[in-house]
Amino acid sequence: MNTDRIRQLEKFIEDDPNDPFPKYALALEHLQENKEKSAQLFEELLKNHSKYIGTYYHAAALYSELGDRKRAEQIYLAGIEMATELNEAHALKELRSAYMNFQFEE
Repeated sequence: MNTDRIRQLEKFIEDDPNDPFPKYALALEHLQENKEKSAQLFEELLKNHSKYIGTYYHAAALYSELGDRKRAEQIYLAGIEMATELNEAHALKELRSAYMNFQFEE
């Protein structure tokens, strides 16, 4: 975890709280050492920036890793629906593949 990068991202969020990218980047930054903080940030993104498609893949993977398979599945399915709605072919392919792997793990 890079504390300088975290401080910079937090400043970006403070300067423009409506920009989803710094919050997304901060969630990724916390993935290794503070999964609860990552989950909190991902939930905020899913609620307030549902069209920020990159969130779905990482948020679902995190919940799967944390053992919350129900929430992970909800996020995968919502992401697949959103990627379809936004016509995001690459994201749709990645989400479908990740969801299929997730289902095989069960």
